[in-house]
Amino acid sequence: MGQADVPARVDGRTARAERTRAAIVEAHLALISEGDLRPTGERIADRAGVSLRTLWTNFKDMETLFEASGERLLQEQDAAYRRISPDLPLAKRVDAYCRQRARLLQLITPSARAAQMREPVSAQLHLNRLKHIDRVRDEVLDLFAAELDRAGAGRDELVNALVAASMWPAWSMLRDGLGLGVDKARAVMTRTVRALLTESKV
Repeated sequence: MGQADVPARVDGRTARAERTRAAIVEAHLALISEGDLRPTGERIADRAGVSLRTLWTNFKDMETLFEASGERLLQEQDAAYRRISPDLPLAKRVDAYCRQRARLLQLITPSARAAQMREPVSAQLHLNRLKHIDRVRDEVLDLFAAELDRAGAGRDELVNALVAASMWPAWSMLRDGLGLGVDKARAVMTRTVRALLTESKV
């Protein structure tokens, strides 16, 4: 066997391992999306079509699986995300921002519900949430830079208020707590964001 065969073999094993890991992550997220908010290793392995041993060979514990599933969820959000121009009038920016936030929040709702149950005892799920917060904060800073500059000493407070109004806990309150449909929940978010930004002009 020539030396050229060895890298090909290694590449083949690596590709198979990556496919196996991807199948496990997809199985984990699929079960959650179907309402199984605390899927066991056995159910995940069965859904992925692998043995339980293979599952734990690829992921040493649930925390490492939470990390990989969290990254996959961020990738799905990236694929659905469209940057909104900061040059648009404020009303159009707010409308576009809240429409996009509503769409992305609906996308992550099953995983957010599942994470909410386990986050108190999971450092990784808490870290996953911080990544979502950072992304929303970055978008707020970019999209509403002009209004934030005018807020003066209240800038940081305004940023925090906008981020809080845009995250899943607020969305869950609107959808699950108040029982609003997507359109009505988005309208409340839009009103909140618009009020916060309009107040910053005063």
